[in-house]
Amino acid sequence: MNTAEQLEQSEKYEEAYIEYKKILMHKPDDVDILTRTAHVASILGNKEEAKVLYARILEVDPSNIMAHEQLLDIFVDEDKFKYYLLRGNMHALQQQMSYANTDYKKAISHAKDAQEALPARYLHAGLCEGQGKYQEAIDEYLRIADDDDKNPMVYVKLGELYEKTEGIISAIQMLERGKKDKGFTEYDEVLAGLYIRNSQPEKALAITKNELTKARALFDMGDNEKGYETLMGVKDKYINENTFHSLLAQYYFQKNMYDEAFKEIEEFEKLAPNSPLIYQMRALIYEQKEDAFNEHINWGKYNILRNDKDVALNEYMTAYRYNNKDADLIETIASLLEAEGDKTKASEFYERLADVDPKNTLALQKLVEFRDSIGDNYGAREYLERLKTLDPRNKFVEENYDRIQNGGGGMSGDGLLGFIKSIFGSRMKG
Repeated sequence: MNTAEQLEQSEKYEEAYIEYKKILMHKPDDVDILTRTAHVASILGNKEEAKVLYARILEVDPSNIMAHEQLLDIFVDEDKFKYYLLRGNMHALQQQMSYANTDYKKAISHAKDAQEALPARYLHAGLCEGQGKYQEAIDEYLRIADDDDKNPMVYVKLGELYEKTEGIISAIQMLERGKKDKGFTEYDEVLAGLYIRNSQPEKALAITKNELTKARALFDMGDNEKGYETLMGVKDKYINENTFHSLLAQYYFQKNMYDEAFKEIEEFEKLAPNSPLIYQMRALIYEQKEDAFNEHINWGKYNILRNDKDVALNEYMTAYRYNNKDADLIETIASLLEAEGDKTKASEFYERLADVDPKNTLALQKLVEFRDSIGDNYGAREYLERLKTLDPRNKFVEENYDRIQNGGGGMSGDGLLGFIKSIFGSRMKG
């Protein structure tokens, strides 16, 4: 390496080039050597060799901006299609997506034919999809489907986009069109999954080769025993897959064998601990068991995992109507209300929590904070004393005890007004 560098520094470029090529034979993926060799090749006027070497750099390191820039210099006058395609890639790497989109469109317009334009069309379609421009992406993939008629994944992508924009029926129709017009069968399992979700289990059963999908279709068709037989026939193969256990839970649910269903849900949870399906399945079982409290608790957990906190809070509040003494539920409601910014309502539930669980230090600390924030020094001191008795070394107590204890025995005028407003809300005017 030192010899090649010394030769290059001495401007003995032909000899340096020979030395770099020797090194490349042993280190064909070394980006530094590729870069040096390409640079010397450019100096020697060997544009074709430089082109190959810079392209090789992008194969090894696709995000290499320098290689993009060098190839842009080479292609700017000789090949506008490749120039705009590379410039689009570089802008995408630099997160300049609007420029990248424009470049890909220019590349398409400079392509010599439809086949050459395909890479740019794919990149443009993917970029539109990533930006949420679903209709523009659909239009591009439809053009691709006409020009790249041997690629079944184009229809899969169109199906995904149609489901996002028009719904599952449009997605199914697009995949069916690919099967009918092009004879594609490569995405049959994807289509079978859509049939299942669209309550068309008969169609799913007709095309799937997957035993779990067959079992699901049979269950959905009401043929529980045949579905169970199918599952048991592949138990050893799928015992460690969460779908197997969810289907077995479905079988037991449909047979009203709820204890067995719960056991399968536990097995499912071990394999997919963060799946909302865990709580959906449990909620449905509790509904059948007429256990409204646990039904709504599990619907609450289901919606939390789906990040639908408003719906979750409604479910938890419904559960609270059936059991207003469950400490975990009360704490969950209080924390959700607090997260929504409703500190007054949250404090009511923290008070309830402190009543139900007098040793709950979190509830006491939250009540100290709330009373202190509205100027209710008397209430803050009361809860602080209870907290200190339970946990004298509590960090919050240590940091706030003297300040709150020395804050006076009652509320100031502003504090009193704040306290009243917190209770009566918009009915009070400042």
